[in-house]
Amino acid sequence: METLKGKTAVVTGSSRSIGRGIAERLAARGALVAVHYATNATAAQDVVEAIGKAGGRAFAFGTELGHEGDAERFWAEFDVQRRAFSDDGDTGVDILVNNAAVALRDHFQDATVADFDRMVAVNIRAPFFIVQHALDRLRDGGRVINISSAVTRLGLPEVIAYGATKGALDSFSRILAKELGSRGITVNVVAPGYVDTDSNADWLRHDKDAWEETAAKSVFGRVGEPEDIGDAVAFLASDAGRWITGQHIDASGGTRM
Repeated sequence: METLKGKTAVVTGSSRSIGRGIAERLAARGALVAVHYATNATAAQDVVEAIGKAGGRAFAFGTELGHEGDAERFWAEFDVQRRAFSDDGDTGVDILVNNAAVALRDHFQDATVADFDRMVAVNIRAPFFIVQHALDRLRDGGRVINISSAVTRLGLPEVIAYGATKGALDSFSRILAKELGSRGITVNVVAPGYVDTDSNADWLRHDKDAWEETAAKSVFGRVGEPEDIGDAVAFLASDAGRWITGQHIDASGGTRM
């Protein structure tokens, strides 16, 4: 299964939940994984240690996204920690997964400028400039995989601003696929649906009725797991995904089909 051996992957927001699932799957397939976190260094180190115990290779680096100059700081810190991990001097990247996001629940009439601006800054501005600042280090034949959301097609009023930022990410990804195609770099979107994550714990894990109702929205009758998304990303990151680009991959388990 070491289909990514010799590759370096960067996964934003991978200290927990879906990001962790992606990081662990990429590492299991042989990639060296850079586990990015915003503020929780301990959680990121837990991921690194779990990957190591499973026979993989990973290191952590931290940068809080959503602020002026975040992309520059992101890659500067990546370089520091990559060189600390190995003195081979290689700071190139083969796989870049933009997973970090802020999902604030605001109905249209209650949405605030502060919430809107925060989600725009993290969910679309940060990925845009992280990729831009990675152009010189992203190797030809590489992969950019942006994590969107099924909310862009479900039309949920309580996440209208969040959905708008993910819709922007979808559009950015399609255009970026044309921009980078001449270098053999694929750009795709993976859109999860309802997934059992830390952020959903309060209303999902501890409420049997909510769990059963959510599970019923998928044609498989279950709630998604971070590993489900990790496997979809790992496929696109592998050589098997070389002829797929500019696509929106629904990874929602057939939610509300």
